[in-house]
Amino acid sequence: MRNITFVQALVEAFQEEMRRDPRVFHLCGGLGPLESLIPEFGETRIRVCPISEDAYIGAGIGAAGSGYRPIVSPGLMTFAFTAMDQIVNQMAKTHYMLGGQAIFPLVLRASTGSGRAAAAQHCQSSHPMFLNLAGLKVVMPSTPYDAKGLMKTAIRDNNPVVFFEHQAFSLDDLSGPVPEEEYTIPLGKADIKLEGQDVTIIAIAEMVHESLIAAKALESEGVSVEILDPRSLVPLDRGAIQGSVRKTGRVIVVDEACITGSAAAEIMAVSLKTWILLEP
Repeated sequence: MRNITFVQALVEAFQEEMRRDPRVFHLCGGLGPLESLIPEFGETRIRVCPISEDAYIGAGIGAAGSGYRPIVSPGLMTFAFTAMDQIVNQMAKTHYMLGGQAIFPLVLRASTGSGRAAAAQHCQSSHPMFLNLAGLKVVMPSTPYDAKGLMKTAIRDNNPVVFFEHQAFSLDDLSGPVPEEEYTIPLGKADIKLEGQDVTIIAIAEMVHESLIAAKALESEGVSVEILDPRSLVPLDRGAIQGSVRKTGRVIVVDEACITGSAAAEIMAVSLKTWILLEP
């Protein structure tokens, strides 16, 4: 199996889904790696928009309601904050306002993550803000394999999906094994990145890799760590979380976002419902 980067895995997902379905197209604030797709698909399906996030996110929502399957890329999720009315009140809710008579299959993909000395506009763990918006699915992969499989599933989903890409993965050229054959990964299915017996670490995005480093150090001290990656935060694989916690009896949740109202707080609440923790 070949190794490719996180970004290359996403570009492959776009290319394969655009070949598969002519309704799939891209709206973006800047090309970046998408430029490699223009020779095959042209500037109509890889469309660079004026830097007005509320305008082109709104255009994507309209296109989704008109039978297309747009992928909208504002670059950084902090840039999309100017379009929160479009995201919260239109993208998430219009399907329900129409009594389910129309679908809005749109993927909003953007970078997130802090700790990169990237100033206020480029340094924000913004995924918790979207977890409590009814009507949105939220995805946050940690490997190239997961990124490609989850993106293909998100594009095919009939609901709006917010797809977060931790900026460290592109800045550091994170790479990993990705098969060349077709595959998808269902939303709402967690993945065990490391099997263990003594303690469960539930980690999100970049924190998966930090947790793997910690697990290796703990192994030298005789501690067997299990690492669970939720991969999608909405829907959340509660069964996998509770199953791992029942197995080990101890749990640590690792996310770089602020704890109040966070994915980490929700995951800890799900974990505590097992009521069999050996230690707090």
